[in-house]
Amino acid sequence: MEGTDDERLEPIRMLVQRSFQLDPDKWGEFVSESSNKTVLTRFMSSPDYQLFFHLQPDSGLQASLGLPSAAQAKVVCVSRAAQEGSGKAFRIHEFSRGKALSGLVGLSEEVSCPLLSRAADRSRWAVGVAQDAMKLLEKQKNAAQVVEAKVEGLTFLPPPNALYNQDDLDLFFARCSPDQGGGCHDNDNSNTSGLVQDPSPKNLSLTGSNNSDNNHHDDSVEDCSSLHDNGCHVNQNEQKLAVARLLHACEETVVEWVELVSDFLQQDWSGLVLDRQKPVPSEEFSFWKNRLKNLLFIKDQLLSSKAQQVGSILKAEDSIYWAALQDLQRHVQEGGQRCPQDTCRDTCLSVCLPVCLSTCLSVYLSVPSGVREAEDITLHLTPVQQKLSEVLEMDFHQLKDNVAAVMKAVGLLWTRSEFYCRPRRTVVLLQEICNLYIQLSRGFLPGQEVIGVLVSERGPVLQDIRLVIQTLQALKAAFYEQQTQLEVQNQNQATPPPSWTFPSHLVFFHLDTFLKRLLSIQEVHLVTARFYQLDQVVLTGASGTLLTVGIQQVYQDFLVQVRLLSACSCDPTDPKDQTFELELDRFWEQVLDLETRLVSVLSKALEDCSEVASAAKVVKMFWFFLDRPRVQDQLPPCLARLEDQVLADLDRTELEFYSQKEKPERRFRFCPAGAARLYWNRQLRRRAQETLRSFRTIQNLCGGVASAPALLQRAQQVVALLQDFRTKTRSDWSAGLEEDCSFVLKQNLVQIDPPTHLEVAGRKQLEAVLQQLRYVSREGGVALCPNADRLLQARDDITHTFLLLDQTVSCYNQVVGGAMEAELPLIQEQLQQLNDTLSELQSKTWICKGVQEQSQEVLAIHSSITEARVNMDAMRSIAQGWAELDLLQRSHDSLLESSVNDHTCRGIKADGEQLLSLTQVNRRLYRADEASEAWTGYLDYIDDQVQDGLLQLLHRALRFLTDSMNPQQSGGAALLAVSLQLRDSRGLVFEPLIDDGPAAFLKTIMRDVYGTCALVPRISIGRHGDYQESLRQNPELCALEQEVMTRLLQVKEEAEKLRVGLDRYAHLWLSDKQAVFQEFLAYSKPLAVGEVEAEENPPSLKDFQREIQVLLTVSSEVTHLDEGVVLQGWLQVDMRPFITCLLSIILDWKDMYTDFLLESATNSLQQATQPKDRGSASFDLTDTILLLEAAGVELPEHLAAKLQ
Repeated sequence: MEGTDDERLEPIRMLVQRSFQLDPDKWGEFVSESSNKTVLTRFMSSPDYQLFFHLQPDSGLQASLGLPSAAQAKVVCVSRAAQEGSGKAFRIHEFSRGKALSGLVGLSEEVSCPLLSRAADRSRWAVGVAQDAMKLLEKQKNAAQVVEAKVEGLTFLPPPNALYNQDDLDLFFARCSPDQGGGCHDNDNSNTSGLVQDPSPKNLSLTGSNNSDNNHHDDSVEDCSSLHDNGCHVNQNEQKLAVARLLHACEETVVEWVELVSDFLQQDWSGLVLDRQKPVPSEEFSFWKNRLKNLLFIKDQLLSSKAQQVGSILKAEDSIYWAALQDLQRHVQEGGQRCPQDTCRDTCLSVCLPVCLSTCLSVYLSVPSGVREAEDITLHLTPVQQKLSEVLEMDFHQLKDNVAAVMKAVGLLWTRSEFYCRPRRTVVLLQEICNLYIQLSRGFLPGQEVIGVLVSERGPVLQDIRLVIQTLQALKAAFYEQQTQLEVQNQNQATPPPSWTFPSHLVFFHLDTFLKRLLSIQEVHLVTARFYQLDQVVLTGASGTLLTVGIQQVYQDFLVQVRLLSACSCDPTDPKDQTFELELDRFWEQVLDLETRLVSVLSKALEDCSEVASAAKVVKMFWFFLDRPRVQDQLPPCLARLEDQVLADLDRTELEFYSQKEKPERRFRFCPAGAARLYWNRQLRRRAQETLRSFRTIQNLCGGVASAPALLQRAQQVVALLQDFRTKTRSDWSAGLEEDCSFVLKQNLVQIDPPTHLEVAGRKQLEAVLQQLRYVSREGGVALCPNADRLLQARDDITHTFLLLDQTVSCYNQVVGGAMEAELPLIQEQLQQLNDTLSELQSKTWICKGVQEQSQEVLAIHSSITEARVNMDAMRSIAQGWAELDLLQRSHDSLLESSVNDHTCRGIKADGEQLLSLTQVNRRLYRADEASEAWTGYLDYIDDQVQDGLLQLLHRALRFLTDSMNPQQSGGAALLAVSLQLRDSRGLVFEPLIDDGPAAFLKTIMRDVYGTCALVPRISIGRHGDYQESLRQNPELCALEQEVMTRLLQVKEEAEKLRVGLDRYAHLWLSDKQAVFQEFLAYSKPLAVGEVEAEENPPSLKDFQREIQVLLTVSSEVTHLDEGVVLQGWLQVDMRPFITCLLSIILDWKDMYTDFLLESATNSLQQATQPKDRGSASFDLTDTILLLEAAGVELPEHLAAKLQ
């Protein structure tokens, strides 16, 4: 079919458009698709096909040559017409998944045919019309049943059309009538155990239905009887022709039935596998289920009334096809389980029957199938189906653990099924299971991403690939295990079932292909992972940088190849896709080239290694490539060079041994000579063994090549040489150690060096022996002599004794050597006890007992004396610490505070109490009597320490005063302060007075300083008075006190000088201002002292200006006086009260003159504004105002207003 305008499709187009209500454009789109063109072409080229149309919601109109399983609604079936000249090329049916056909068949069987068969109904029709209508209905019903059976996938056995010719049936019945002596012969040799039980005409029916009611059956019998009564007058020739037509039609029907059943029974499920298809178990399960259903359908048809009619006619005419029909029924029921008689009869039939029928029967009878076979297989396939259903519900990770159960189910099917235990069928089922696991594996793997992930995250996909491979390999292992179990079971059974002797490659043909592809993909992932590790490889050495660059270039080139392979658009998990194989071959070719380059880099790196250990490190860096074939082929030369290098290292080790074996201990200065020799020997042996071990590591990583015999022999020689030296060294060390141990064991524990210094006897020798024993125990393998072994066994005890004795000796030396003169009388008894203990220790050796008890006595005495000395140190520290305390300190204004520091006094008082407490503690520790002379002397010693500390405390305080009162050392920082006051009655005075203030203050301070000594209780019980009384007589303190008094007198003299110097301003506060002013108004100046009479001369403005200017000058001079003056560097005089008072007096003097001028100006202004009162003014108004302004006088408001 070349175009879409084929005229033969026009009827189909019109029907499909009308049935599905399609637009014309939709039909054009449907016909233009290539797949639809193929279906239409195959339908038009062969009359055997049926064409089915249906609508899909997503893809529109669809066509197929078989019943569509996906159809959900209406289906249109188109078939070719039986007769080409009938005027109709196609026969078309509409149905909804078989419901319409079932309705049409039911209508014909239950309504139309019974109506036309009744004589009462046919009498109203014209002659022959009812028969023609009956034939037409039967033909339509048969056609509908054929279509319905095909829709359901069943085999329909159409009855002969001759059964619808009532005239021929009447003539046949007439011939069979007993009155006519017809030719209905009863063959005694053919026992009717098959289809037909009674060949009499009463069993013949036109309806052909098993469901006709009794009324229908009675009408048929009556009609047959009437026909029989008239049959006596029928022409004999017509009767023969009618019988011949019926017999011929029935025989052709039997042949057609045999062909249909034969074609169905020859259907073999294994043919799909033989045709290189890949079905899954579910398809075979459906096949056997449908086969059983079809066989039961065929069986029901062979037992139907139509088949009985055909059998009755064949048997009545003694046709050879009667036996064929019986065999057909039996073989459908039994499925090929035939007896010898059947075989003989089949042979006869093959001779007598026509060639076509004989061929069909022979083909059919050679196929061992049937209802019983299908039932048996369907029953025993159910456990396998259930197990595989469970597999489909599992997660893929669970499949590996369940493959054994699947194979066990197949094994039970083999042993339990009567018809399925055939190698061919089992091989097919196992192949289907393999196909199912292949489908599950491909669904589990990500398809194209299996290779696409090579450029991203490879880990998870590689794990999935490994899981799939392990699962499929587990499936194969389960098969072989089940095969073995069947063989074992057969050995234990009397009549064992056949074993699985078929070749396994038939089962795993597709699975092995798929596994091969997966293994290739896994290899790609593994190689990719190896190449990715090159990114971290960095080589060192002379050519390290260059070699690293070469490796990185290989790595980058590999990344390019990986990207090309991952860009492949095919599905790598599809073994049929050869595109991936081509890409994979190209990839492996490039990988081989990259491996060649990598081997050259590795060879160069190994050549640059100066040591075998370095070569081993290089090899370990490339371990992930060493098992590659190309690397294995090119590494042997490198291994040969490394072998020579190992031999050279062994030679150097031997040379070093001979050159340094006499004095190897020079390299180990801090351990015994024997241990040093063994350490040096161990280093040499370790070097030789490490070299050999590194070479063996290289060989193992490079493929496990056996070691060279010459190298092994040379290594054994060097190791044996070092072993002999180690044996001799151990022997010599043992002998020398025995001598040292003998010497130590004979030594006493302690010895006294003049005069009283105590030492551990043989200390250095003992420490050396213990050190050697410690090294011996670590070394192992040194055979010790008796004394050395005895000392080694007691090493821990001797070490403990040595440490204890060393502590005892140290304590004794501390007690004796650190004794104070004041302490010796107190510890005479303890010293005597120590000497007695040490005398006993001098007579003991290192293996004697009782050392610990004697040492404890020494330690106890040492502990008490040491504690007393610590207390003495604490008391000494307290007393010495007072020298750092500050009794006197300055306040926040840097002046001396009014009393000593309270915090310091409280601390001194607490220290005194602590001193008293410590002396009592020491009395208990020394076990001294309070009245003893020794204890009195000890307290006097402590008293001297305390008094000396208090002396330093007082000396520091008084020195603070003297330094602060010394002009050269004070730095200008005042210590005390007074103020200069101007009193009306007394004039200039200091407040407070020097004698009553600073002098009394300093005397109080010094009294308080001495008073701090009374805070410390007296330690000595033989001395009277407190520390204050003792220290009052100290010459140093008296000198400092006298120096303070001297400084006080000096400052008094300088203060008087300051007061006298300020008497130049005394006239300002001593003179009478009014009297002086009156003299000024009278004489224009104040009269001098002694001047009694003068010429009166009233003052002018200049005189006023002169006097005011003098006052302003004095005021400025007073203002610039220092506000504070420090006398002798320590007494601060506050001048501000004096300056303030004097400035106030000067201001009063100035106001006296300015008030007069202001009054004069007021009078002058009044005279100017009131002419009647105008008189002569005293001063010029303008000059007066200017003078007042110059004097800083502000005019009153009323005066300023008048001036305006």
